[in-house]
Amino acid sequence: MNRSRIDEALAKLLDYVEAEDYEGYDPYDTLNSFVPFHWLGKWGPVLAIQVQKRNPVNIRPLIGVRKEINPKAIGLFLRAYSQLYRSTGEQKYLERAHEMFDWLKQNPSGGYSKYCWGYNFPWASPVKHVGAYVPSVVATGFVVKGVYEYWRVLRELPDGESTGRLAEIKEVLKGAADFVLQHLDRIEDETGVCISYTPVMKDACYNASLLGTEILARYLSVVRGCENEAEILRLIEASMDFVTARQLENGCWNYSIDLETGTERRQIDFHQGYVIESMEEIMRLTGQRKPQWEQAVMRGLEFYRKQQFTEDGRSWWRLPKEWPVEIHNQTQGIVTFSMFDEYRDFAGTVAEYTITTMQDRCGHFYYQKFPFYTNKIPYMRWSNAWMTVALSALSVKSSAI
Repeated sequence: MNRSRIDEALAKLLDYVEAEDYEGYDPYDTLNSFVPFHWLGKWGPVLAIQVQKRNPVNIRPLIGVRKEINPKAIGLFLRAYSQLYRSTGEQKYLERAHEMFDWLKQNPSGGYSKYCWGYNFPWASPVKHVGAYVPSVVATGFVVKGVYEYWRVLRELPDGESTGRLAEIKEVLKGAADFVLQHLDRIEDETGVCISYTPVMKDACYNASLLGTEILARYLSVVRGCENEAEILRLIEASMDFVTARQLENGCWNYSIDLETGTERRQIDFHQGYVIESMEEIMRLTGQRKPQWEQAVMRGLEFYRKQQFTEDGRSWWRLPKEWPVEIHNQTQGIVTFSMFDEYRDFAGTVAEYTITTMQDRCGHFYYQKFPFYTNKIPYMRWSNAWMTVALSALSVKSSAI
């Protein structure tokens, strides 16, 4: 791993995102347009998003979509700045982390528990429509990851510098845990429990459920001895069991399961890394390590490394489809592999491939690379916030608790 090259790439990236003041476009922000796509019926918004996210020409300014701040992106930047401060001790990173935390605390989604977050745009799928800033367990889960990394930084500072903020962090984590416990439906069967993606409908998406479980685990690790601790631990265990039971024989997971038909949606991409990361983090946070959980993580890692990445660090898009190289697949590979000592060198390989082939001279990272052309739109959340997290993850020894 070429440390100096990674540091240089990260410095250029930070210069870019800070100059943009963390505002940017998103692959899924099409419905922020003034164009009334809903006039085309149920499928109008869905098709508009899908077409636009594949369009290598950025027409957003022409249809009224503006650069904005995405709450999940701010959570990712909080995570990255906190990791960078832990590894370097440079005050500028701590100051940026303070800014990110303050913004998140001041800008939660309204109408639910006090601290939860959603995207700054409406989004639609064939089965649901979610309004702008309606909170999700995914957006909230990644914000909480950032808040937790911030807590790890502050607990090492002298009391006078951190006491007030540590109390604020506990308040935020409690609010996020309340969102999971009070506002998200669950399904339960003989294998365990699955937490729904949003308050909009009951569903069963494996990586989303685990992100909700991570929120609860991080809450318990910081706010110890809460009155419902035993209940939360039982829910955490049941959630881990549910996902473990759905690992395929080859080591991978599908994306979700239809509650009515029992049919799984096959989508094998960066979500495999999400599942591995969440399961490992939950075990580290709780100290509970069932043999079947550990075996699932190791089998999943082996599949992830051997089937979803080439030797030079290039990811496949969605198995069995090889192209395009997708920045989110690259970033999650770096994050997941950097968590495990035996895969850390390969995390560096993935980072070097990504820097070489997908970083612009201006510092930002491209969205997708095809064999004969590249989609160079600089998405703030999807590409650049995630790449900031990925490169900062290589600056710390590991994400162990």
